[in-house]
Amino acid sequence: MDLEFNKREDLNKLKYSEIKRTLAKIKLGGGEKALQKQHDQGKMTARERVDYLFDQHSDSIEIGAFAGYEMYEKEGGCPAGGVIVKIGYISGKQCIVVANDATVKAGAWFPITGKKNLRAQEIAMENRLPIIYLVDSAGVYLPMQDEIFPDKEMFGRIFRNNAKMSANGIVQISAIMGSCVAGGAYLPIMSDEAMIVDKTGSIFLAGSYLVKAAIGENIDNETLGGATTHCEISGVTDYKAKDDKDALDRIKNIVKSIGDYDKAGFDRIESAPPKEDPDNIFGIMPAVRSEQYDTFEIIKCLVDNSEYDEYKPDYGKSIICATARIDGWSVGIVANQRKLVKSGKGEMQFGGVIYSDSADKATRFIANCNQRKIPLVFLQDVTGFMVGSKSEHGGIIKDGAKMVNAVANSVVPKFTVITGNSYGAGNYAMCGKAYDPRLIVAWPWAELAVMGGSQAGNVLLQIQESALKKQGKQISEEERKDILDKILKDYNRQTQPTYAAARLWTDAIISPVDTRKWISMGIEAANHSPITEKFNLGVIQV
Repeated sequence: MDLEFNKREDLNKLKYSEIKRTLAKIKLGGGEKALQKQHDQGKMTARERVDYLFDQHSDSIEIGAFAGYEMYEKEGGCPAGGVIVKIGYISGKQCIVVANDATVKAGAWFPITGKKNLRAQEIAMENRLPIIYLVDSAGVYLPMQDEIFPDKEMFGRIFRNNAKMSANGIVQISAIMGSCVAGGAYLPIMSDEAMIVDKTGSIFLAGSYLVKAAIGENIDNETLGGATTHCEISGVTDYKAKDDKDALDRIKNIVKSIGDYDKAGFDRIESAPPKEDPDNIFGIMPAVRSEQYDTFEIIKCLVDNSEYDEYKPDYGKSIICATARIDGWSVGIVANQRKLVKSGKGEMQFGGVIYSDSADKATRFIANCNQRKIPLVFLQDVTGFMVGSKSEHGGIIKDGAKMVNAVANSVVPKFTVITGNSYGAGNYAMCGKAYDPRLIVAWPWAELAVMGGSQAGNVLLQIQESALKKQGKQISEEERKDILDKILKDYNRQTQPTYAAARLWTDAIISPVDTRKWISMGIEAANHSPITEKFNLGVIQV
């Protein structure tokens, strides 16, 4: 028995349990009463609709479950951003589904709702995945219309993407299963096929109250924009469904008829489980982010047969580069080594820090993976690039720039797992959100920030002290401690994985045990989209 292993395991599993408890509350949407109201109206809930649509006993992954977490508290909250987004299998075909949750403010669009919908469309467009919209929404949340309506990456971008996807041959199917109002009415009607549920579905640019106010016409919503109106009179919708299940069954049949897709051609053989149990990751990872561990032990828990082929094993040891297989898929792994290593020159290098030699190695490895058409998997536990006069004189900035350049210009699909720290420019070099990973997830103890809490706290404290001195104020040691404690409390809250996931800086917080599933389904999705762009590093400093 390894006592330290067991302690780490207990603490890390406790953190994961907290994430699961929070997620269980989020999945209740607007609460038990609101869910019951959906049933009383003869409607399925958003999550029931998605579950019914997916093939039984098939894998699925949820995007943005934590979206909106602890945001909009004055407005009563917006669990999961008021919309469910999942990738799964319908009639044996991989699809992405977007379902409005009418239990959350009648499915109204908050700013985070728009961001999450755009993320779903981005995934569909990058991977050429069929996308299904299950519409049940009151439209833009009017008290916050200035944050959702007018800018480029806001509400209107949704319909622009509808048009672009249609032009690019990406299948879009919509079911109107509740309200569909104003500008939002364009989303289902810009899809390839649109159906509407009788009596519960309605679609119009302006509801009966607004019609009365605008032109004085008295009309009820069903006559104005119900299923009969749009299937028999206007021709706006293609099919009338008798209830939710009938609409969902029709979607299953449509998806069943979709032809095969062109493949990107990523290599896959028969899958094999790791020889090392993935559950061991809970005991390998330290409970304190500053502690060391051997990243090779993590890799062995993630790759098929726990086998990998390391690239340049004796050079640039603070970054591990290796080819391996995950669920049969060929992958290139770029991972931060978190233990102290010795360079070929005999110098000690800190774990989690990117040095010039490791940046050079990673750049070359990324280029090789692009040459061989191998998807990249980044395992991030990075504190940043090495600082100090020796590193600056040695050209750390230009070497780091090469790596950032390679990551930015890589044309093979990239997948990022934040296993621990994700600080500063290290986040960028290791394919953070700004560098277009197809999927980016975090483990329950991950931390995302421009720098570590203690360093940031002291910097911010110095700024505050300097400002007070300019005002002629001197603070005592006790006051200094109180200010630092408050700074650290606020800063550390912002580094938590839930804070990042709430703002969609990551797609999900996952158990390490589910990492293989996420990467495998992500590569399968990416395989729908052949690579058409050539890999070109551009101009780099040598």
